[in-house]
Amino acid sequence: MKTVIFACVHNAGRSQMAAAFFNALSDPAKARAVSAGTQPGERVHPEVKAAMAEVAIDLSGAKPQRLTDELAQGAQWLITMGCGDACPYVPGLKRGDWPLEDPKGKSVERVREIRDDVRARVVELLASEGWAR
Repeated sequence: MKTVIFACVHNAGRSQMAAAFFNALSDPAKARAVSAGTQPGERVHPEVKAAMAEVAIDLSGAKPQRLTDELAQGAQWLITMGCGDACPYVPGLKRGDWPLEDPKGKSVERVREIRDDVRARVVELLASEGWAR
């Protein structure tokens, strides 16, 4: 089983969406995702929860968490999401960077666009690695 970590600064938007899409669309026998942040926020952004609910993904129980060495142990991939110089680095992991806009405080239309971009990138990753359901 492969583990992918999706990371952004606050773990309250992009990385939460990516991990949720990944876990909904991947073959659970092949891969799973977790999300984390370098400076976790207090909660997932409400506009992100609402946009994900529109596509039948419930983030009401999701909580931002810190990217720790323990969390990274056993992972194979780290995908950072638009955090620039604040992006974490974990030695030994395959790395990707998705330059995505932070959805915090954006209009519902813009959050939907970011959500759909995240989903498309997750679908592409799953297909390229052979992890799709």
